[in-house]
Amino acid sequence: MASTTPIDTPPAPPVARKPARTSSGRVGDKVFLGLSRGSGILLLAVMASIAVFLTYRASIAVSENEGNFLTTFDWNPAGDPPVFGIAVLLFGTLVSSVIAMAIAVPVAVGIALFISHYAPRKLAAPLAYVVDLLAAVPSIVYGIWGALVLVPYLEGPNLWLDQFFGWTYVFEKTELGVARSLFTVGILLAIMILPIVTSVSREVFLQVPRMNEEAALALGATRWEVIRLSVLPFGRSGVISASMLGLGRALGETMAVATVLSPSFVISAHLLNPGGGTFAQNIAAKFDEANEFGRDALIASGLVLFILTLLVNGAARLIIARRKEYSGANA
Repeated sequence: MASTTPIDTPPAPPVARKPARTSSGRVGDKVFLGLSRGSGILLLAVMASIAVFLTYRASIAVSENEGNFLTTFDWNPAGDPPVFGIAVLLFGTLVSSVIAMAIAVPVAVGIALFISHYAPRKLAAPLAYVVDLLAAVPSIVYGIWGALVLVPYLEGPNLWLDQFFGWTYVFEKTELGVARSLFTVGILLAIMILPIVTSVSREVFLQVPRMNEEAALALGATRWEVIRLSVLPFGRSGVISASMLGLGRALGETMAVATVLSPSFVISAHLLNPGGGTFAQNIAAKFDEANEFGRDALIASGLVLFILTLLVNGAARLIIARRKEYSGANA
């Protein structure tokens, strides 16, 4: 009978044990969870309290308003009977913000791409610092600069636009006066939101995976093709977010608009004519002299601006969430 020799089997590798969680670690997790949850609840509570306060005070004013709050062109809450509406304010706020976005966003994206992908390192760092510094300039400084420099300077360009593009009706100047118009406000707001959109877009473009750009270059792509195929798809959601941040500031800007604009409760599609108004400018100009009911009317207009801002930000989030190509996954 043949004898069998035992086969030596290698010892089983030691099982890696997870380090036991100490009681202090569990306590730290619970504390962090509680603080995070409490911060979120506190933010929601603050937003809800603001909405409740604005709604309550606005309901008092709207209930006694003899005009249509949405379509009336006049603002006279101190009259007998009180008549006021937000038609002019809504028009001026939206038009000036659209002008600002149309000017600022393409320029901001171009500056961000230049700093992140074209400029030499020695130039990119100082240029980025200057852009970030512009974002910290107070709005009243922009307003003073706009009133003393921008308004007189735009008188010549406004005449040029009227001469060569007056046939568009939008750039037809039918009233004499300095350039204290919604078009001037839009340009000033574009300058103010330019640093915000540029800074956020630049940071997003710098997060593009280096491998994506190197792969495109290895396939023979030019610098512009790399940006178009790799950088812009990856950073599109960030650019949208940056634009919404800028739009939020443009919608609620107060002192700069109040310094530059000549307010009037007239809706005109001639953007070069002086006049118009915005929600924030009207609140800043009339709040101090208004009585108790007049302040409730101003708060009612502030509620509309509050809702408008929420709708804009909500729409931006829906665009980013529903369009998968905005997430950067396909870059």
